[in-house]
Amino acid sequence: MSASNPRRWWALLVLATAQFMVIMDTSIIGVALPDMQRDLGFSPGGLQWVFNAYVVVFGGLLLLGGRLADLLGARRVFAAGWAVLAGGSVVAAAAQDAWVELLGRGIQGVGGALITPAAMALLMATFGANPRELGRAMALYGAAAPAGGTAGVFLGGVLTQWLSWPWVFVIYIPIGLATLAAVPAVLPAVAARRGSVDLLGAVSVTGGLALAVLAVVRAPEQGWGAASTLLELGGAAALLVLFAIVQKAVREPLAPPTIWRVPGLAAANLAFALLGAAWIPAWYFLNLYLQQVLGFGAFASGAALLPMTVTIMVLMIGVTGRLMARFGMKPLAVTGLLVLALGLAGLTFVRPDGSFAADVLAASLVAALGMSLAFIPTMMSALAGAPAEQAGLASGIVNTSYQVGSALGLAGATAFAASHGADALGDAVRLTDGFRAAFLVAAVIAAAGGVAALVLLRGPRAAEAAPAAEAERVG
Repeated sequence: MSASNPRRWWALLVLATAQFMVIMDTSIIGVALPDMQRDLGFSPGGLQWVFNAYVVVFGGLLLLGGRLADLLGARRVFAAGWAVLAGGSVVAAAAQDAWVELLGRGIQGVGGALITPAAMALLMATFGANPRELGRAMALYGAAAPAGGTAGVFLGGVLTQWLSWPWVFVIYIPIGLATLAAVPAVLPAVAARRGSVDLLGAVSVTGGLALAVLAVVRAPEQGWGAASTLLELGGAAALLVLFAIVQKAVREPLAPPTIWRVPGLAAANLAFALLGAAWIPAWYFLNLYLQQVLGFGAFASGAALLPMTVTIMVLMIGVTGRLMARFGMKPLAVTGLLVLALGLAGLTFVRPDGSFAADVLAASLVAALGMSLAFIPTMMSALAGAPAEQAGLASGIVNTSYQVGSALGLAGATAFAASHGADALGDAVRLTDGFRAAFLVAAVIAAAGGVAALVLLRGPRAAEAAPAAEAERVG
């Protein structure tokens, strides 16, 4: 698509909307969880699988989605992803049993895994020839992810309060159909190339991640030394080792070992995984605290988190690019993660008889500030060194890191919270103790991410600073 073609900005709108919606799918169910728990019979520990069924499949199949985008054409895979996401939404909305709900969420995860890497490949095909516009496009596209995550909380509250929880899934159906109609008109056709699909790699990595999350979720009840826990952890390790072996053995692996030679990729992915592992548990348990302890309804809970949404949107679109251009990616990523840790630490002081204004507002805004500072610099640090032909793969890896970090972070925080009383429904004191424990885990993870970024991330080079400098123009 030529730089003089005005359709490129419509293409960016479609791609940013896709990123917004895919990530919103991880958060829109947040305020609906208590209603879903009541109607579908989820246990307190099992409830997190409404979230994890999506992110485990999403994260586990992202590399396969990136490979399919290369082999079949990014535009075709992008459209297929939206069709699958809409189909999964139908199943999730119609569910009358917990297992059907989890099936629908898993299908949605498949759709998201096709959409996300294809969208990045389409973004690079649309703007990659113009570094000046690429920085602007990357800033807007990057802002769509955390904005979707936080906006989903508010929208989920509106739909759950005024309609019912199935509507948090129904909303994806018309949006999916509208996106499919727009694809041929505004998105560029990216040439496919010949090759094979590493199905064994896809199955092994997805199965390994799912078993790891299952083991962490069940360990507090089963016991960390129980045979079932050790079997699940051993199975997860075996599958992930198999994945590593397969990547070296097959001719066209999902994640060629050579990709890790990209400077800074491994370090940036570790920091990005820790960012997800801190942010998602905080969001999850903040929703539960507002509803189960403070007594907020679904709409009030979503509205209470609207200041976080506005803070993230304003800062990421209007400020982060300027700061990144001036100070570089690494200082901003480190600062953002540490500020996030500070905000999450503030949430550990929530009280059973507290209030939103006194216990949540200030700490949540500090956490939002940290997220807005850390997200784009950390993501771009992972993508900066990748050559154009590996942009889709690098995008798949970085998004996988975030989703896997989110799933494992939530599983660990849920286990720790449950051991401190978060499963004691109706007991505000014990619930609050459990939620405090979860916020503490999230704060420690964010701090660890800041330290990892400080020690391991490369300092910015002139070549890496160019897109960031152009992002300054967004505001």
